[in-house]
Amino acid sequence: MDQLSAMQTFRRVVDLGSFSAAAVQAGVSHTVLSRQVKNLERQLGTQLLNRTTRRLQMTEAGALFYRHCVQILEQMQAMTLELSEHQQQPSGTLRLSVATAFGELELGRWLPDFVERHERLQIELNCTDRFVDLLEEEIDVCLRVTDHLPDSSLVARRLAASEVLLVAAPSYLERHGRPTSPEQLANHPLLGYSRLTHPQRLQLSDPQGEQREVLMPRRLSANSPMALRAAAIGGLGIASFDRFIVHDALRDGRLVPVLDGWQLPARTLYAVYPQSRYLAPKVRAFLDYVQAYYAHARWAD
Repeated sequence: MDQLSAMQTFRRVVDLGSFSAAAVQAGVSHTVLSRQVKNLERQLGTQLLNRTTRRLQMTEAGALFYRHCVQILEQMQAMTLELSEHQQQPSGTLRLSVATAFGELELGRWLPDFVERHERLQIELNCTDRFVDLLEEEIDVCLRVTDHLPDSSLVARRLAASEVLLVAAPSYLERHGRPTSPEQLANHPLLGYSRLTHPQRLQLSDPQGEQREVLMPRRLSANSPMALRAAAIGGLGIASFDRFIVHDALRDGRLVPVLDGWQLPARTLYAVYPQSRYLAPKVRAFLDYVQAYYAHARWAD
């Protein structure tokens, strides 16, 4: 039995939580992977996994073996990369995942320059607003703008703060009046992002730290920030956006801020990637580039 291959299989099964998911990723049958792990257990003389119809759970010996697997496999990867002249420069395919609005509005500003700097690198871009499992979908780096990152084994590198603004079209405010207090927002429709838990609820704070929670009536909800942006520019109602989504529209006057002096909770732009002791040159080059790019304020007035 190829013990290194069996160790890779065991780690993949544990990371993905099932033989089925690991088999899909590896492109082999469930039976092949199950046999590999059973042979590994037989060779080691101990049970590594407790199997039920609903879940897999590592035994105490399995957890110990997993830790050693991770160390050995990452050392092998580091050695291979260091010895390979091909890998001394960023090369191969970089699999990148971003939210749709970020992909449409931000990538054009800097991705061409990054690609031109690394001629041996190809980009495979996945633009989606759904949750992406980086391990299962074999994504190298995900750029996320969020106010919360769930606990996980992934690494999250902070790149920039993302201010959230309440905005409307001048034409809307001319027809319906400009709200001057949080309470007056209840008389205006909110264009809500439907993927939020509470798309019609806003939490506002003033410079003195006073906080208000406002529930606004619904006129339009959508699962696309770009569709909501178009609706806001068209004068359909008030909406909240990350500044990068409406920066250009604010600059040319198609949208204007609403309720000066009150702020929505800011969010953060992160680069999220699988944990590894040795980053592939393509991943390291990308992370260094985006961190340097967003080290300077990009969405200031």
